Amino acid sequence: MTHVYFVRHAEPNYNNHDNLSRELTSKGSQDRKLVTKFLSDKQIDAVISSPYKRAVDTVKDFADNYGLEIGIMDHFRERKVTDDWINTFAGFTQKQWEDFSFKLPDGESLNEVQKRNISGLELVLKKFCGKNIVIGSHGTALSTVINYYDNSFGYKDFEKIKYIMPFIVEFVFDDELRCTKIEKHFFDMAN
Repeated sequence: MTHVYFVRHAEPNYNNHDNLSRELTSKGSQDRKLVTKFLSDKQIDAVISSPYKRAVDTVKDFADNYGLEIGIMDHFRERKVTDDWINTFAGFTQKQWEDFSFKLPDGESLNEVQKRNISGLELVLKKFCGKNIVIGSHGTALSTVINYYDNSFGYKDFEKIKYIMPFIVEFVFDDELRCTKIEKHFFDMAN
């Protein structure tokens, strides 16, 4: 069995509109320790991340504590919305979930994001078959991966996790690389 733990990043600084360099808030930096604690007994063999700073930094505390290097894969970056910051994000998101081919100029559709993420995941599964892997990810990108293996996951499910950061989804694959289990792991932020 291969276990893949997709880690949705901790709370980012939304005042920084640059997707690549958007850092974690001080709360996000503290909350990444919840990720480290959760992963500590999972016998992780490899850590991979989106190139975006908030995703890397969320898994970095764990990787540093366990002497693992973080491999960067562009496949796992978040969806590109457009070249400009948009203020009507909720309406845009709902439209994308209703039509996986919808996108803004110079942006990506959910269909494109899903294909890119699944392509990256397939590469990881072939390379690390039978291992335990962590992938630093993002809310929308991760949601399209869940949807790929469970097409009942849609907009309402995405809305439920929209503000949950960090968030871990464990995917279990058999020896033929078929997904046999998806389990969502939430953190009690009060502790």
